[in-house]
Amino acid sequence: MSTPIPVTEETFSQAGKVLAVHLSYSSRAAQRGRTPQFPSYFMKASSSLAVSGSTVERPAGTELLAFEGEIALIIGTEARRVSVEDAWSYVGSITASNDLGVHDMKYADKGSNIRSKSGDGYTPMGPAALDASTIDPSKLRVQTWVNGQIAQDADTSELLFSFAQIIADLSQQMTLYPGDVILTGTPAGSTVFFPGDVVEVEVTDLISGATTGKLKTTAVQGTEEFAAFGNQPKVLEKDKEDAYGDRAAAGLEPKLTGKDALTAEVREQLAAVATATLSGTMRKLGLNNVNIEVPGATKGMQRVIGTAATLRYIPNREDLFKSHGGGYNVQKQAIDAVKEGEILVMEARGETGAATLGDILALRTQQLGAAAIISDGGVRDLDAVSNLDIPVFYNGAHPAVLGRKHVAWDRDITVACGGVSVQPGDVIVADSDGIVVIPPAMVAQVAAAALATEENDEFIFEMVKRGHGIEGLFPMNAEWKAKFTAWKEAGKPELDSWQL
Repeated sequence: MSTPIPVTEETFSQAGKVLAVHLSYSSRAAQRGRTPQFPSYFMKASSSLAVSGSTVERPAGTELLAFEGEIALIIGTEARRVSVEDAWSYVGSITASNDLGVHDMKYADKGSNIRSKSGDGYTPMGPAALDASTIDPSKLRVQTWVNGQIAQDADTSELLFSFAQIIADLSQQMTLYPGDVILTGTPAGSTVFFPGDVVEVEVTDLISGATTGKLKTTAVQGTEEFAAFGNQPKVLEKDKEDAYGDRAAAGLEPKLTGKDALTAEVREQLAAVATATLSGTMRKLGLNNVNIEVPGATKGMQRVIGTAATLRYIPNREDLFKSHGGGYNVQKQAIDAVKEGEILVMEARGETGAATLGDILALRTQQLGAAAIISDGGVRDLDAVSNLDIPVFYNGAHPAVLGRKHVAWDRDITVACGGVSVQPGDVIVADSDGIVVIPPAMVAQVAAAALATEENDEFIFEMVKRGHGIEGLFPMNAEWKAKFTAWKEAGKPELDSWQL
């Protein structure tokens, strides 16, 4: 175990750049509702670096100053195009850091984080650094306290991307120089803090017990307003949710998911109405483009109700297929991630010149309890797929494999399938008559209104069967409405025997 090295302002003198990872801990990714395939980054000004014991200003007119306890890597040796296997040897030391930001200014720079993350003192580090050569980077713990109460506690076993992968990835495009700082992301628990609050962050080597000590930062209230010649603070709902960690902590209404919306009552109502009725109901409520257009259905009129999981294919390009198409690619990841009751919706741009899945992947989707598969591309092994229990809706059959036309690119995002936008968690009702996409926030309203329409149409249909003319009945005038109401109040007896 090496002796911790004090982190002073001299430590920062060589920091040409500060690089930060957006999402790297699984707990944080779960909060955000998305899991990236690869790491992504932003930059902070080196002038934001500060030592332990410093203060950080919450600018006047802002309210969303948030902490993020992190492990900082300080580069020790110049690194350019290094391998993942060798990458850790280029790190000189590690320390505790706090990736502070004021989310009221996040909107202003379209993702660059310049004003939200690069304020003076917004990257405190220390109070001590540990020699990286003595450390196993997979055996580190990061903890954060606010006013003495634990707020974050995680270890590097939950990293989505190893520190070595992050270093190697960054070195592909830029030279990492001695003194450069990499902030490696924060686990769940990051939230807003206030003037007078004290935030402490500590990193511990789980093998030796060596520690960086507690990095201490105190928030103070700024008095200088933002000048009128620049962007002013603005609290957006999404930024508030991000700053606090989730909607509940931010005091916002919970975001309704399809699984929440699909109560037993709503599911029963949806099962009782035709997709045509659902489509018409959606149109009355102002949503016209909700019908996925694909002609094939392996299970005929079998009704399917579920929530969307999404997968997007892009047009094949040989170099991209080489880097993304083989092995355990996004297509296979998406299928393995499908949960019970979900409907896997694939965006294939309407391209039917290659398959988007075959019998093996369809079987795996069935085994995981998926309700259905919808693709606006082709399906191969159609006979075998049709013999599976899982309903598959498709745009055509084709014997060619994926790579002829497609590269599986990303998942759990908004996709376009059969001419319709579909978001993860949307409620989908499908049969060979049609496929209807319903936003979760509207599904209870749509189900109830569609059921009322269905009862109305059932009554009219039976009256026409009895020989009644259309005039005054379709739509119903006051006289027919009174008869319809009487039928419902009588408990909706069999219409073929009910006396008008």
